[in-house]
Amino acid sequence: MKLINKSTIKSALLAFITYIFLVYENKSITVSNYIVKAAKAGRKYNGFKIVQISDLQNASFGKRNKRLIKIIKNIKPDIIVITGDIVDCHKTDVYCALNFAHDISGICPSYYVCGNHEGVLGGYEKLCRDLKKAGLTVLNNESVYFSSDKKIRITGLTDPYFGYIADMGGFLKNQIAKDTNAFNIVLSHRPQFIEMYSNSQSDIVFSGHAHGGQIRLPFIGGLLAPDQGIFPKYTSGVHKIGKTQLVISRGLGNSVFPQRIFNRPEVVCVKLKTD
Repeated sequence: MKLINKSTIKSALLAFITYIFLVYENKSITVSNYIVKAAKAGRKYNGFKIVQISDLQNASFGKRNKRLIKIIKNIKPDIIVITGDIVDCHKTDVYCALNFAHDISGICPSYYVCGNHEGVLGGYEKLCRDLKKAGLTVLNNESVYFSSDKKIRITGLTDPYFGYIADMGGFLKNQIAKDTNAFNIVLSHRPQFIEMYSNSQSDIVFSGHAHGGQIRLPFIGGLLAPDQGIFPKYTSGVHKIGKTQLVISRGLGNSVFPQRIFNRPEVVCVKLKTD
């Protein structure tokens, strides 16, 4: 009987460790917690929790996304915001998205805006109807108040892929101007429009799209992001310009490039500090 040489064992062990690492990077969810000042919301909303989900893109974290749902429930959010690409344009199956929408809508009020993948996939109007049936509030270039006290206002911008508005910046500015006394939350898929968000006087904007740069390196950050190219500036965390705070999710799923490296799938939790 031939003995397996040491070189073969080492190669097999390295291959196994690499496999475990890559699976961990794609499937192990991390929660990023941020505290954001929100004096305009008033004392009643001190500690108000917002969970952000972005770029799910048909990713699976257990059967019917059981692990992801459990993480969201454990945070005990007051609202959930979904900032686009809940589907993957390379796959026609939308049931992952609809099941997820149904399951989170029972946790707390949940708000959704589209990303570019919804546009590429097609059938967006039907998807919107189905997401509404599942319990989500779908915001296509419109605003709603969280409650009757009108302290928190949520505006959703339809992704530019759909080409609905020639002057998106002017539209957003007009929307915010309708009630500057409220704490204005904006949901918009693309982070690179940060100056437009700031010019509109939005209080806080949630976005995704950049996938955290897909591969992240220490002291450098993400390597590549859609619309931003190599070494993108806006891929993760909280960025502030003027009075506007932009929260960028690294997202949960992948699309064209199937692997995350040093960039685990992310759920974002923002806690409002009003005092």
